Amino acid sequence: MEYKNTSKRFREIVRVMAKYGFGYIVDNKVKSKGSPAKNLRMAFEELGPTFIKIGQILSTHPEMLPEEYIEELSKLQNNAKPVSYDEISQLFKKEFGETIDNVFLSFEKKPIASASIAQAYKAVLNDGTVVIVKIQRPGISEGMEQDITILKKIFKLTRAKLQDALIDPAEALDEVLEYTRQELNFNNEAKAIEKFHDNNKDVKFVGCPKVIWSITSSRVITMNFIDGIMINDKENLIDNGYDMNDIGRKLALSYCKQIFDDGFFHGDPHPGNIMIEDKKIYFIDFGLMGTISDSLKASLNDMMIAVATKDIDKMMSSILAIGILKGSINKDMLYDDINYLFSTYLSLPLSSIKISQLLKEVSDIANRNNIRLPKDLTLLIRSMVIIEGVIAEISPEINILEIAVPYVKSTNRASLFPSFNDLLTNSLLYVKDYFEITPKLSRVLTTLLDGKLKIQFQHKDLQEPIQDLNKMANRMIFALIAGALIIGSSLILNTNIGPKVFGISIIGISGYVFAAVMGIWLLISIIRSGKL
Repeated sequence: MEYKNTSKRFREIVRVMAKYGFGYIVDNKVKSKGSPAKNLRMAFEELGPTFIKIGQILSTHPEMLPEEYIEELSKLQNNAKPVSYDEISQLFKKEFGETIDNVFLSFEKKPIASASIAQAYKAVLNDGTVVIVKIQRPGISEGMEQDITILKKIFKLTRAKLQDALIDPAEALDEVLEYTRQELNFNNEAKAIEKFHDNNKDVKFVGCPKVIWSITSSRVITMNFIDGIMINDKENLIDNGYDMNDIGRKLALSYCKQIFDDGFFHGDPHPGNIMIEDKKIYFIDFGLMGTISDSLKASLNDMMIAVATKDIDKMMSSILAIGILKGSINKDMLYDDINYLFSTYLSLPLSSIKISQLLKEVSDIANRNNIRLPKDLTLLIRSMVIIEGVIAEISPEINILEIAVPYVKSTNRASLFPSFNDLLTNSLLYVKDYFEITPKLSRVLTTLLDGKLKIQFQHKDLQEPIQDLNKMANRMIFALIAGALIIGSSLILNTNIGPKVFGISIIGISGYVFAAVMGIWLLISIIRSGKL
């Protein structure tokens, strides 16, 4: 692929962004009408591989963009106009020092797939092995580096106009740059295939391609060809004797293992990347993989146990363990949010709950409570949406959560019977806690015995009732004063003491007047409150 010089490419980016209503970023042009999310997708498609990849990466980060942008950017396709066979053959010779004709017995010049980063070709090795050769587009790495550099300059010049942007442009571009550099090194994908193979070597119904390392480099990866049936080709699979419910159940079990056991899962499990061959489920295209740390994996396991047992405290501790605190946390509010989730969402049977939706709800709760979830978890949520869609298409009766919960419970049984080392470690921790707690407990007891202990209670949602109680008390006092004035004035009039007018005590009459005013005011106040 031939890339223009920097100034020419800069002008092209500005022109296309302006065309789709984003010219205000680089000049003072007015935004165009129409859906901004759709316009952004179309602009990315026209600008080519770098921008398609930016959009695809952003679509995996729901914490960065609103849902409508995520939905549109998820539509970005890797389909691209193929480059010529001559360019591909030249790149191959640069990588291996030999021509394609010398390495392969046969090589189909027309690619079977053409994506934004690479093209895939079907070929046959000299020993007769049928393979897929994935070759990087010439110049794609340089082109992406160039585009990202230009974008950084644009955002630097227009920083003031992007203060209210939905995402931090610099952060997003750094993310894209890091990711694309990893993806453009095909050795990383080859290693991912090997790791996936090792993780599933004892699983009879799961497989993956085998890497041909002698014809693999940073820009070329060669794998044996999986001549299978696409997993959503139900008619073809049924004709070949496959049970779709069995496939759906095994696919769900495989993905549970990838997440909760291996901590290494396929990040893009759409139907085109899952094939059925020789009664095995084959995952292909390992360009996007998710990695879950041991701590995150343990927290996810705890989360599933909390769902099964409806344990609010366990779910709360799992969220706090997973997330990164962005600010102060109101634990009472967090508890209430989880309680609401359990009382409304989890009141349904597991068969009615989507695990992707459950994880999305947990993500929303975390965001509301100043907790930022790790990037791997956002990729997991996106992947779960895809895999649940695949399972729903091929076998609607299968619910992945109904499989995930028992799976996690069974794999966590060992934790109920810890080893001697675990017991020893826990014992040491208990001893450590004992020596830390004992002095604190002693100080509390001393304070109690000295009569200096203070206990602070926090009441929630009592402000309004307390205000009503104060109003009621004030009205009662007001009525008592009015009643006292009436009684006092009656006694004064009866004794007829004090200054008189027409033989009537002025003090007694004044008391009646004040009592009448207070009574009328009290009546008006009660009527206005609407609580007669």
